[in-house]
Amino acid sequence: MLSAEGLRHAYGRVVALDGVSLTLGPGQTLAIFGPNGAGKTTLLKVLAGLIRPQQGWARVAGGRRAIGWIGHQSHLYGHLSVLENLLFWAALYGVTSAQRGVRATAILERLGLSDQAGQPVWSLSRGLAQRAAIAKALVHDPYVLLLDEPFTGLDLAAAAQLRTLLGELRSAERVLVLATHNVDEGVELATDVAFQRRGRFVQLTPRAARGAAEIAEAYRRAMTDA
Repeated sequence: MLSAEGLRHAYGRVVALDGVSLTLGPGQTLAIFGPNGAGKTTLLKVLAGLIRPQQGWARVAGGRRAIGWIGHQSHLYGHLSVLENLLFWAALYGVTSAQRGVRATAILERLGLSDQAGQPVWSLSRGLAQRAAIAKALVHDPYVLLLDEPFTGLDLAAAAQLRTLLGELRSAERVLVLATHNVDEGVELATDVAFQRRGRFVQLTPRAARGAAEIAEAYRRAMTDA
């Protein structure tokens, strides 16, 4: 469903991706841990089709319309209401006119945004705006969800709500890729774990039964020894 081989991308002399490969199928969630500047965001953008790699390839079954993207920028229009934004993006992703309102209303309710549906995005708090960005990424019911630090700006209740929703998506045989520098955020959801440093996967392994403390220690060693 999601695969990549030999990805390489550089910004001048700075190498963001250096031979990254991966394959993920239904029900898999890959948590990518790494410090700032490790290349995690660039990898997600390549997988999303937002950046063309200088070497290698990435493929998603169903193409770009099968992808949901949650990044550092919301890509929401501030002068439009939350609902208007969702209807716009649903149309852009090819959701039928008969289903746009249904999908938008359902995801707003699921994320606790029903009361803000008519508010312009510019008027939302950071946490609510992040929830609206998550709703935009899910409105077309994507098979692959790419998340770049998705818990940023969320309060504890909203973060717990998002973790529950992502767990449901994994159970529904979706593919999730979560990039974060916080081990605790990703371990609960992950079926697979990757450590990324200086554009390379230092380690890519199934999470198995390892807990957060063990993964955190393995991550520390990988960042030290690589």
